[in-house]
Amino acid sequence: MRRRQTQRDFFKESLELHEKFHGKIEVHSKVPLTSRRELSLAYTPGVGAVCKAIHQDKNLAYRYTLKANTIAIVTDGSRVLSLGNIGGYAAIPVMEGKALLFKKLADIDAFPICFESYHTEFADEIKNIAPVFGGIALEDIAAPKCFELEEALQGIGIPVMHDDQHGTSIVVLAALLNACKVTKKRFEDLNIVISGSGAAGFAIIRMLTGIGYKSDLFPRVNDIIICDSRGIIHRHREGLYGNKYKFIMAEETNKDGRTGTLADAMVGADVCIGVSVPDIITPAMVRSMNSEPIIFALANPAPEIHPHDALLAGAAVGGTGRGEFPNQINYALAFPGIFRGALDVCATRISDEMKVAAAHAIADYVKRPRKDRILPRVLNRDVVKAVAQAVREAAVVSGCARTL
Repeated sequence: MRRRQTQRDFFKESLELHEKFHGKIEVHSKVPLTSRRELSLAYTPGVGAVCKAIHQDKNLAYRYTLKANTIAIVTDGSRVLSLGNIGGYAAIPVMEGKALLFKKLADIDAFPICFESYHTEFADEIKNIAPVFGGIALEDIAAPKCFELEEALQGIGIPVMHDDQHGTSIVVLAALLNACKVTKKRFEDLNIVISGSGAAGFAIIRMLTGIGYKSDLFPRVNDIIICDSRGIIHRHREGLYGNKYKFIMAEETNKDGRTGTLADAMVGADVCIGVSVPDIITPAMVRSMNSEPIIFALANPAPEIHPHDALLAGAAVGGTGRGEFPNQINYALAFPGIFRGALDVCATRISDEMKVAAAHAIADYVKRPRKDRILPRVLNRDVVKAVAQAVREAAVVSGCARTL
């Protein structure tokens, strides 16, 4: 009862905070505007010279405008946190919060662009607002729409990244690298089970198996079995060919063609990564895994298995998406530094090499990993700096840095 009362008080306080400030972000002027001369420099007629210069060379927008340090946070509100499909209006507070994180952690100006619904022209509408932004963070868009949208936007000349996919997969890779150090498991030998085939699950598979990746900077795991609400995804499952992304998963994972339930998949596995629903993993499933198993239960607000139960069942390393437990696996460790590094070199896109470099930077920040500390703490600005530096270097190597 006391816990429920505390939660109600917390939500009430949050409502009062948002009402008091009418949101969490605002626009500030960078230049003075106290005289006619200052007005003429900042606006007409002086601004005409700037417009003419950019008209001659669009890249000069990075030199003369806010583009160099501004990103759009784009959503249709179709999969917001644990709230589901709540639409663009109700998604505004979350996108404002994301913008606040960008500013506080990476000194990036970010602005929410919330569409009320997803439709066939969505990608075109985003392309048409792209000139003012140096990057686009796609946020809280349901699968498979998020896959299709990100693919459609990759050639527009600025970085576009769906954080729910790639931010999560980058931090999972970082956590897994350090969990291997703790358990003495070889990354290349890992047999992994993933519960959840949505945006995060698909991106984690791509990251750990190299699907669609050109980079040879990191090894691939031995095998992955992915489960959705119907059980193990395999090549011969009925109805599979109607879903492009599940077809890709089936083709690139589960090389032995195993079938059955999540419980069947976990037998003999080294790692289980949950990006699905609460309480779907039992202690018995953990006990059926190989010795020293690694459990990342990332469902929010409640994980697939409570970390205490996972450890009691024999897990050597556990992690969740929650901040009150050890090893918080949160994409906030990744996205501020990734976009900071990308903006610093006016990147044209976020390459595979930039994502992998970010994961290694996060992992390497923890000098002596242990079972209760395989990742840095979220909101650490030094982590943002380390990730940004790694991303900048990778952008240059992979040819994504823009020459102005």
